[in-house]
Amino acid sequence: MRLQRPQLPSPDQKDKFGNDLVFKVKQIFGTVIDQLNNLSEGHVAAATNASTAPPTTGTYQQGDFVRNSTPSELGTAGSKYVITGWLCTAAGTPGTWVSCRSLTGN
Repeated sequence: MRLQRPQLPSPDQKDKFGNDLVFKVKQIFGTVIDQLNNLSEGHVAAATNASTAPPTTGTYQQGDFVRNSTPSELGTAGSKYVITGWLCTAAGTPGTWVSCRSLTGN
C-alpha cells in the first residue's frame, strides 16, 4: 500500500510564517513518504544502510544486515550468484561479516 501525501490547510496568503511553515511541513512529509513507499517496494535506494562492501568501521550487533547497493552476477558458469548483502555474525567494531549470496541458476 502506497502512502499518499497529506492535504494540509492553506493559511491566509498574508500569513508569511504560516505559508512558510506549511511549505516546509509538506517538504518533510513528502521526503518521509517517498522513503517509506520506496522501502515498502524494496528499492535499494531507499535503504539507508546500503553499501558496496561490508562495513569496516563502526560498531555492529550480531544479526545486523547491510544491503548491497551494487549487486552483479559473479562466479563461473553453472554456479553464478549475486551478493545481496552482508550479515553480521559476531558483534564488534566492525563485527564479523559474511556475504549473503543468491544463486542465479546460470
